Parts: sequence; structure tokens; C-alpha cells
Amino acid sequence: MIDLSFYKNKTVLITGHTGFKGAWLCKILVGVGAKVIGYSLNPPTKPNLFTLSEIEKDIVSIIGDIRNYDALKTVFDEYSPEIVFHLAAQPIVRDSYKAPRYTYDTNVMGTVNILECVRLSSCVKSFLNVTTDKVYFNDDQPDHAFRENEPLDGFDPYSNSKSCSELVTHSYKKSFFLDKRCAISTARAGNVIGGGDFAHDRIIPDCIRAIEKGEQIVVRNPYSTRPYQHVLEPLVLYLIIAEKQYQNSLFSGYYNVGPDDCDCVNTGKLTTLFCDLWGDGLTWSNKYDGGPHEASFLKLDNSKIKQIFGWKPRWHIRETIQKIVDWTKVYFTSPEKIPLEMEKEIKEFLK
Repeated sequence: MIDLSFYKNKTVLITGHTGFKGAWLCKILVGVGAKVIGYSLNPPTKPNLFTLSEIEKDIVSIIGDIRNYDALKTVFDEYSPEIVFHLAAQPIVRDSYKAPRYTYDTNVMGTVNILECVRLSSCVKSFLNVTTDKVYFNDDQPDHAFRENEPLDGFDPYSNSKSCSELVTHSYKKSFFLDKRCAISTARAGNVIGGGDFAHDRIIPDCIRAIEKGEQIVVRNPYSTRPYQHVLEPLVLYLIIAEKQYQNSLFSGYYNVGPDDCDCVNTGKLTTLFCDLWGDGLTWSNKYDGGPHEASFLKLDNSKIKQIFGWKPRWHIRETIQKIVDWTKVYFTSPEKIPLEMEKEIKEFLK
């Protein structure tokens, strides 16, 4: 049983709370009695999990741009958060090629803005910057699992901007928080999948859209390998990291939050598993579109979080896909039941 009672009555600020991961994180925290403040742009898709979850009625939801320092500082001054999770980002690799300046402005200066607010606020005791598995210099070595001490140098504008976000966090930590008044960490998550992701250019949402349209699933690159994990895996680890470093700053650090090797699979295998578990004769086709550069192989070494926190992944790839299938069938037939379905999944995961 995972005990998150620490968060009861804690004031927690989440940037990016209207996104896929943000909505799930809000749902977890509300369920354990936290006072949640969200700061984000409007939900990025229609439909979106934030609306389906009905979480807005249980939190303070502020629509704002992470690039707007003054608006963000006002939130800190008004609500005095004790714990901050920074999720706000431009998260799509292909979009970063189309809008690199916006991507850097959001992902780099957004990090500067949130850390500057933390620096000038006496209330924050624990800060976690959520980045990505793509921050590392990746020369596509097969079977190489990245460790936290390896060089940061993402290739595309998205990955590189998140590498920069990491470096900004490192600098602020060393420059302004050596007195340990606020513990600072980053979490480099694997490829997160789960019910409620409606983003474009992601394989699970693409599968679900194909089902809605009655079409065959199209896979751009079935041979690219990624470390897939259910959305609740990293979110609960974020909560554990933030809690532990709040209690003892020695837990402050840089962490790979990824799955075991058995869950690092290629996109073709993932899609085949989804089709098998969905049933109804669902199939997919390989239609490589020659898009911009993306690494063909990516794997994280998660031994550090296992050693420090005694953690091990709870749901492996087959169970993860089954959860997504179950969630999606509820969404297709009874979308009003999504809040209950989310609560059910969270309860099962925490047990």
C-alpha cells in the first residue's frame, strides 16, 4: 500500500494542470486531501481529460501562461504553496520543429520563471521539475540505458529545450538553494501512456482516434523503441520524491523515472498488443512518413530510484495497455463515468 497521507492539507501548486498528466496528478492529490492550485493554459485538446475528469470543481484552477512571470508570481503571493510540481511545457517533438522559438520560450524561460518565483518565496519547501527521457545525448546505441550522470544534449528543439530546463534547474539549485530552505529535484520520465491522452503525434491517442473513425491504425515508425509506462507510475514517484525531499533535503537530486527493461518495446509491438487486447479484429499498418529526426532507441536506467526509494514498477506493459483499453471503452460508452473510472484506477494502483 502506498501511503500519500503526507499531502493531506498541504498546499500544492501544479503548473500544466490542464494537461494529460496534470489532470491525473490533480485527481490523485484531491483524493488524498491536498489543497491543489493549478496554473496552466486552457486544455490543449478537445476532448481533454481535464474536462472529462471534472477535477476543476475540486481545485483552484488558474488559466495563465508559464511565460508570464508577473501572473505566475501573483499566484505564489496569493496562495503560498508549500510544494510545487512543474509540468507545464510544449511537449510534442514534431511541434518543436514547427515552432522552435515558442518551444524554447515555454520550456526554458518557463522554468526560469517558476524557479524565480520559488527563489523569491519563503513558502516553498519542495520543488520538482518534470522533464523527459529525451534530455540525454543520444547516438542511438542499441540496448544502452541512460544513467543520471550522462551528458544532457537533446537533439530536436523539444528534447534540447528540456535539456536546457534541466541545466537551468541545476544552476538555480547550486546558486540559490545551498541553504536547503527548499529542496530541488528533476524527474526524467519515460514515455507516459494511459487513459485520457488525446494529444496528436502520440501512438495511443492515434490508436483511439482510428477506432473512433472506423479506420486502420497507422504507425509512422514501428521500429522505434521507447520506455513506456502507465501514467500513474511516474506521477506517484513524483509525489514520493517531493515528499521525501520535503522531509529531508538529502533526497534532492536528478532521477530517471522509467520502467523496467521488459517495458521498453518498439511501437509496432505496443500497437499489436493494443489491437489484441481491444479485439474486434483491430489492425495496424506501417506507413513511415519520413518525418523529422527522432531517436530510434531510447531506454532509461531506473536503478537509482529503486535503490533510493525502494521502488519497483507496479503495472507492466500488458496490464498498462489493458487499463487503457478499459478506460477507453468507458469513455466511448459512458463518458460521464470517467471521474469514477479514474478513482478506481488510482485506488487499484495505490494498493
